[in-house]
Amino acid sequence: MIKLKCHCSYVEAEVNILKLDKILRCTCSICKRKGTFMSLVKNEDFRIIKGEDKLSIYQFHTKVAKHYFCSNCGIYTHHNPRSNPKMTGFNLGCIDDIDTFSLNEVSIIDGKNHPLDKK
Repeated sequence: MIKLKCHCSYVEAEVNILKLDKILRCTCSICKRKGTFMSLVKNEDFRIIKGEDKLSIYQFHTKVAKHYFCSNCGIYTHHNPRSNPKMTGFNLGCIDDIDTFSLNEVSIIDGKNHPLDKK
């Protein structure tokens, strides 16, 4: 179990994970701007333990994905991707024990050319 928190610590979550199997970055319009390193777990393995009332949601385009951020400090904490809303992506920068500047095995998701956008 690892703990995640936003910058002001109003929002805290627990992630039921022993080790990070995959570290991701995404090329979609919002992730490109956030520049976030993230990982994914099943929704049942992610739990807000503090500050749920401080979370705001941002949705765009198809309005399927839900991007959560602290309404006080503005930090993106987690999201539910539209490609699989049964998963939760979480911001590795919100975990004190992870140095995102030392991550070197990062997979890139081509969100700019999302398969659900193809006709």
